[in-house]
Amino acid sequence: MKIILSSRRHHYVARVGIFVVAVALIVGMVGCGGESYTLTIDSTAGGSVTTPGDGTSAYDEGTMVNLVATPDAGYRFVDWTGDVGTIGNVNAGITTITVDDNYSITASFGEYIPMVAAGWGHTVGLKSDRAVVAVGLNNHGQCNVGGWTDIVQVAAGYEHTVGLKSDGTAVAVGWNDEGQCDVGGWTDIVRVAAGGYHTVGVKSDGTVITVGLNDEGQCDVGGWSDIVQVAAGYEHTVGVKSDGTVIAVGDTWYGQCDVGRWTDIVQIDAGYEHTVGLKSDGTAVAVGESFYGECEVGGWTDVVQVAAGGVHTVGFKSDGTAVAVGYNGDGQCDVGNWTGVAQIAADICHTVGVKSDGTVVAVGCNDEGQCDVSDWDLIPWLLSHGGT
Repeated sequence: MKIILSSRRHHYVARVGIFVVAVALIVGMVGCGGESYTLTIDSTAGGSVTTPGDGTSAYDEGTMVNLVATPDAGYRFVDWTGDVGTIGNVNAGITTITVDDNYSITASFGEYIPMVAAGWGHTVGLKSDRAVVAVGLNNHGQCNVGGWTDIVQVAAGYEHTVGLKSDGTAVAVGWNDEGQCDVGGWTDIVRVAAGGYHTVGVKSDGTVITVGLNDEGQCDVGGWSDIVQVAAGYEHTVGVKSDGTVIAVGDTWYGQCDVGRWTDIVQIDAGYEHTVGLKSDGTAVAVGESFYGECEVGGWTDVVQVAAGGVHTVGFKSDGTAVAVGYNGDGQCDVGNWTGVAQIAADICHTVGVKSDGTVVAVGCNDEGQCDVSDWDLIPWLLSHGGT
C-alpha cells in the first residue's frame, strides 16, 4: 500500500511540475514578445511634472502613462512639446501619453502676464509693439494711453489705468483723487494690479507697495514678502506667495479675504466683493459675496485662468473654451461659444477674451463702448509662450 501511495504521489507531483513548467513557458513567451521603451520628461522654468516626475523611465510597449504638469505660483501651463504624437491633449496639464517608442517630452510653462484688462467702463489692451490701446468710458482720462511705449503689462481699475514698463517703472492715468495714479516714483516693479481706488505693485524681491484709498486697509501690505502675483478688488488686495499660499487685506464684509487656508494656488483675481483662485490641478476656489452664484466654481476642472468681475466669474480651459457663473443681466456670462481663448478679463458688467491669434472678443454691457474691441490685434506670441 505504501508503494502504491508513493507511486500516486509521484505521478501527481510530476503532473504539477509539468503544468508549472508549461505556464512558465507561456508567460515567458508573452514577456519575450513585448518591447520596452524609455520616456524622458523635462520641464521649463515655472513648473514641474509631478506625475510621473521629471527624468527617464522605462515602460512596456503600449503602456498609457498619466501626466500631471504642475505650474509654480504666478505661472501657467502652456503645452507639451517634443514627441507628442501619442499625448491625449498637448494643451492640457493633466493628460496621458501612450509609450510605443522611445519618447522625449517637455512641459512648457509661462508667466501669467495680463495682456488685456477690464475696468468699470473701459477696456485696455497691450499690442505686439508694446503700445497700449483703450476703449470705453474716458471721463477722467483713463483711456489716454496713446503715448505709452515699452509696456509689458496693463491693469485697469474703477476709473484709472496702470501700465508696467520693461524697465520696472510704472505709469498711470485716470481718476487720481485718492492718489491711485501716483506711481511715478516706483522702480523695480514686476507686477501691477488696479483696484477700485488703489493700485498695487510687486517688486522683484517679492515685497509689495500700494498707493490710493486705504479706508478698509486695502493698502496695508507693508509686511508682505515672497509675493509672486497680486490682485486688487474694489476695496481689498490679495497676494499669492511662491509656495502657493494666499494672503489678503481690506474689506472682508462678505469673507472675500478669507483665503488663509488656500494652498496650491497658481493664480488669483479679485472682484467687487469676491476672490477667486486657480489651483495647480486646474480646479478653482472662491470666497466672498455670492448672491448671484459668482463663487459657484466648485465643479470647474481643467481651467487655465480665472477672472473676477463685479458679480460674475469667468475662466478659460486648456482647450480654449470659456466658462462663467454669476450675474448675467447684461450678457457678461455669454461666453459659451468662445473658442481659442488665451486670456480673459472681467469687470462690473463686461467680459473680454484674447484669442490665441491676438484678436479680441467681448460680451456684456457696451454703453460706453467698452466692448468695441473687434479690430484689436494684441500680443499672441506672448500669450502663447509667456515670454517678455
